[in-house]
Amino acid sequence: MVNRFITAQSTVETRRWGRPAIVTFAALAALAALTADAAARQARPAPPTEATAPRDAGEPIMAIVSIKTQQVTFYDSEGWMLRAPVSTGTKGRETPAGIFAVIEKDKDHHSTLYDDAWMPNMQRITWNGIALHGGPLPGYAASHGCVRMPYDFAENLFDKTRIGMRVIISPNDATPVEFSHPVLFVPNAAAVAAAPARAETLAREADEAAKAADEAKKAAATAARETASLTASLRKLEGLKTRADAELASADKTLAAAKTDEAKARAEEQKEKAALRATEAGTQLDTAKADAKSKLAAVAAAKDAAKAAQTRKVDTAKAASEAKLALEPVSVYISRATQKLYVRRNTHKQWPDGGEVFDATIEVPVTIRDPDKQIGTHVFTAMARNDAGLRWTAVTIDNGDDANNALDRITIPQDVLDRIAPTALPRSSIVVSDEPLSRETNYRTEFVAVLNNQPQGGFKMRRPTVVDVPVASGNDWGNNNGFGFFFQPNWNSQPGNPRPRAGQNYQPMQPRWW
Repeated sequence: MVNRFITAQSTVETRRWGRPAIVTFAALAALAALTADAAARQARPAPPTEATAPRDAGEPIMAIVSIKTQQVTFYDSEGWMLRAPVSTGTKGRETPAGIFAVIEKDKDHHSTLYDDAWMPNMQRITWNGIALHGGPLPGYAASHGCVRMPYDFAENLFDKTRIGMRVIISPNDATPVEFSHPVLFVPNAAAVAAAPARAETLAREADEAAKAADEAKKAAATAARETASLTASLRKLEGLKTRADAELASADKTLAAAKTDEAKARAEEQKEKAALRATEAGTQLDTAKADAKSKLAAVAAAKDAAKAAQTRKVDTAKAASEAKLALEPVSVYISRATQKLYVRRNTHKQWPDGGEVFDATIEVPVTIRDPDKQIGTHVFTAMARNDAGLRWTAVTIDNGDDANNALDRITIPQDVLDRIAPTALPRSSIVVSDEPLSRETNYRTEFVAVLNNQPQGGFKMRRPTVVDVPVASGNDWGNNNGFGFFFQPNWNSQPGNPRPRAGQNYQPMQPRWW
């Protein structure tokens, strides 16, 4: 009854006011809706669009992907150079936030996991399938974990980047800011200028030492073979001497037992012949032993020479490797989780299965003040040379200390600084993080570290496989295999992460699952 009353009353009122009132109410309602819509649009940020800096751009040094705003920005030494919208991983297959670098490029890549899906101008950042590539952009996160960029943008970018370019994937917007701190590397201008000539000289010495070691090894092997035949000859002569001595002894007994003059004469003749054979056998044996002694001494000398040549080969190869690495930008990763410092440089040695090998021969403990206190995740990058040595920027993508306080808490071992700081170049970097190195880090990557307080669904479909991988051969630059690694299965040299999060600890190389 009440509802019917209200309805009837409303009908009467409508008839009493007439059509003009209806029009007025409708207009007011429409205006209110438009006002609310305009307010909502004003509150929402404008969607990202492609942009190019109004200047001549250089080579990209880093890319920063913002998951929040679905945008990627590329930076050269002077600042931002290119921007574009992106589409990152959808819910459940989120693109992992963290620190990466380009490790392989493929102009015309097709997925081996997702129905041969076309991923043009692919720039891989993990071996288990996370990459930047051209793809459709619906205006929101929609990939299986990769970072899709506009097709034309990805194509134009492809030839501008290089292996090792830093890729930072941030949960929120992040921007490099100019930065300075006493911990940051200050190169020595004279050392930098002398580095190419030094590398060339040491490489030549290493080649010469390698050839000398090979020749010494062959000489030692030849001498050893000759000694083996000499030993057999000596044994034969010793046998002849033994038999001759036995015949002489027998002749003596026969002579002593002879009773007649005729028997004594025959025995004397046999004794003389036996004595002559014994003397000849002894002379031959003594001569052979004297000859063998000199040859055995020569064999020992050849072995010692081969050993010394091999030692020089290793030492000169190590020095040449370090000198060559000094021509490359150096990357340092400092983990609060493991209390370790790691150094990597690209060797530019191609690996048969794809990618390039990164030297990882420095891995040392590091002192971090207040180790139980969060330090955040910060990326310090040398953008270019300046009067002080290098001009640095800082990017922070995880909460903790601010960048300055983070570096204040760290003491880098002086011997490490002495080895890498004098020849530090633009594009060098220092990453400080609460996180351990991710299991995606291996001999064909620079550093991979993921923020374990962020979703990592993009790793879901990319299962690891245990393989034999080369790992750092201790605190040592290079070794006989030329890569600075030895081989072992299940690379997991780090303890677990003290921050009990999603568990992305240092593990073996992941195969391509996409």
